[in-house]
Amino acid sequence: MIDPTRHRQLEELDLVELCSRILYQSRNELYLNMRFLDVSLSSLGFEADWGRQGLATDGWLIYYGPDSLIERYRQGRAWINRAYLHMLLHCLFCHMDTRGDREKLYWDLACDIAMENIIDGLYQKCIHVPKSPLRRETYLRIGKQLAGAEKDVKQNPAGMDKRAGGDSNFPVLTAERVYRALLDMKLPERRVHLLQKEFMVDSHDLWNQDLPPKQIQTRRNQWKDKREKMQTALETGHDHSKDDNESLLEPIQVENRERYDYRRFLRKFAVLKEEMEADPDSFDYALYTYGLSLYGNMPLIEPLESREIYRVEDFVIAIDTSMSCSGQLVKRFLEETYDVLSETESYFKKVHVHILQCDDRVRSDVLIASPQELRDYMERFEIQGQGGTDFRPAFEYVSGLRARGEAGNLKGLIYFTDGKGIYPVKAPPYDTAFVFVEDMFSDESVPPWAMKVVLEEEQIMEYGNKKESSI
Repeated sequence: MIDPTRHRQLEELDLVELCSRILYQSRNELYLNMRFLDVSLSSLGFEADWGRQGLATDGWLIYYGPDSLIERYRQGRAWINRAYLHMLLHCLFCHMDTRGDREKLYWDLACDIAMENIIDGLYQKCIHVPKSPLRRETYLRIGKQLAGAEKDVKQNPAGMDKRAGGDSNFPVLTAERVYRALLDMKLPERRVHLLQKEFMVDSHDLWNQDLPPKQIQTRRNQWKDKREKMQTALETGHDHSKDDNESLLEPIQVENRERYDYRRFLRKFAVLKEEMEADPDSFDYALYTYGLSLYGNMPLIEPLESREIYRVEDFVIAIDTSMSCSGQLVKRFLEETYDVLSETESYFKKVHVHILQCDDRVRSDVLIASPQELRDYMERFEIQGQGGTDFRPAFEYVSGLRARGEAGNLKGLIYFTDGKGIYPVKAPPYDTAFVFVEDMFSDESVPPWAMKVVLEEEQIMEYGNKKESSI
């Protein structure tokens, strides 16, 4: 007579073997149709989790509940292929490591919507499943929300293309953008649950593991490297392959853009200067305490009363008031700049910041000499001008400031703009950076002597949201 426990173990082994074959078959089918996924597909192993209902990944393994995997397989191989690709895309876009301070419910939903939007835009038979009306409507609403469209989405045909709503004017739906759109849409709880049911493919419970920072960084770097190689493979593939997979190429290109640490960038404008404050780094406590013990109250060495440090002292922030970016976005940019200047390690006690508002001429110049003055300025901030764009008057105005000694230690100028204007031909005697917001600028005419910085709108707006929620 066969031992029931042994019989159950044999059944489980057979079921695990069957599930492994299903997943290997899915991996092979995805590879045959999308060769650019070769390295990424082989990066995920499989492991059965008998207590799990569904699928999940931690960036190294795909964990599956055998019974639920078999049930999904009965619905069709395309569902398995889509689930495999969905989890793989989560890894490639490092969603488990980039949540930050975002609300988990909306971040999980945003990641799922963004990845399903990519998959729905791929012209591959092995993953094709007809889009439901809810999906079409959701992609369209989010795309219009991000594009700032005011028309009712019901006026647009239900057809969807690689971009949201089938409109090339709509931005690519990255997880960060979808997250911001979901927050702005202020969806009722019932609608959120409906979207979760529609777009949820895998569980994200393994994203929140307490892992050592070094291990998290290693995982993120590995997938970043695979993502960059995938972009190269997509861009160098034959034309037919590139067109078929454009819905994946565009988000990959957005994700692979160099991201700037704004605080680090501002340090480029710092100058070396001596300030009156103790320098603990150059102070030897051993000699100090030895002198006290030997002579009573007479130390052999005393701390220096000043030290040399690199900090921001004089610089100019020019705001292009004719730019296509909203006034709210400009304000958020200034708020983030204010936060950097408010850090004691970033600015001198006597800081001089000229904030210019310009279009085809300089409309206003406000001198900020302290964090409080900048805070007061932000409270009454209003856009002035909004005429045509000409960058030259701002540079001529700054030259006048320097000639009058009002910006004697000027290290540089930051120009926040959409780039659509007339640039100076000659380089000024200080560093200049033109700061753009992605998908809202034209940089073809930027002179070679100027630095170009592209910031993400999501980073600027989410920063402002966090500031408001903390008040």
